[in-house]
Amino acid sequence: MDLIQITVLALVQGLTEFLPISSSAHLILVPVLTHWQDQGLAFDVAVHVGTLLAVVGYFRHELGRMIVAWFDSLRRRRLSPDGRLAWGVLLGTIPAGLAGLAFKDFIETSLRSPLVIATTTVVFGLLLGVADRWGRRRRGEYDMAWRDVLLIGAAQALALVPGTSRSGITMTAGLFLGLTREAAARFSFLLSIPIIALAGGLLTLDLVAAAEPVDWAALGLGVALSALAAYTCIYLFLKLLERMGMLPFVVYRLLLGALLFALFL
Repeated sequence: MDLIQITVLALVQGLTEFLPISSSAHLILVPVLTHWQDQGLAFDVAVHVGTLLAVVGYFRHELGRMIVAWFDSLRRRRLSPDGRLAWGVLLGTIPAGLAGLAFKDFIETSLRSPLVIATTTVVFGLLLGVADRWGRRRRGEYDMAWRDVLLIGAAQALALVPGTSRSGITMTAGLFLGLTREAAARFSFLLSIPIIALAGGLLTLDLVAAAEPVDWAALGLGVALSALAAYTCIYLFLKLLERMGMLPFVVYRLLLGALLFALFL
């Protein structure tokens, strides 16, 4: 991989992981559209580590409170708001974790085509627009019931299909359930932490089994650039979300889907 490829792919991963536009779709499409050689498992692991560092770094204070409250809930059998949110993140991760273990091979071999990505990009983009337009947007992330958490977690499982967007589908579910835009985004980002860690772990196991040669300089640069891009993206997205809404991302998804259909249909 040359410097341009490393930079582009790391920035694409960092910027798209937390926007409702599907990072997996973009990482698949960039090599297809540029005719670059596939970046390989090692680089995929590196950019996932970068985005994980970014979201953990951004929410470090919230995570600290949640971890303390979670252990306190085990000791005292009593749930504080932060403890309940911590349990919600863990509970919401289960559906995607189980689906990933069950369908990982099928998805990677059968659902990575540009036309699948085009279809999911358009369909779930429209669904995001409907949720943003007609969702009640009255509740915060601390107001969710366990049913809400499970529904958002089930929605997250759909993001295993490229083009769906993990952040997009979880925000869509949150908006349909009456969360504010910021609450839907914040819970989506917190929910990403265990799922990115699990995905990175699975990729690492695949990497070890494949015994690929490792370019440590490329991986280090990939981690740094994806982390910087992801942290900046989270900060700006949460700062501007209530003002701009989801419409720009809906329009982007529709245009991207149309382009893909034009190129590959």
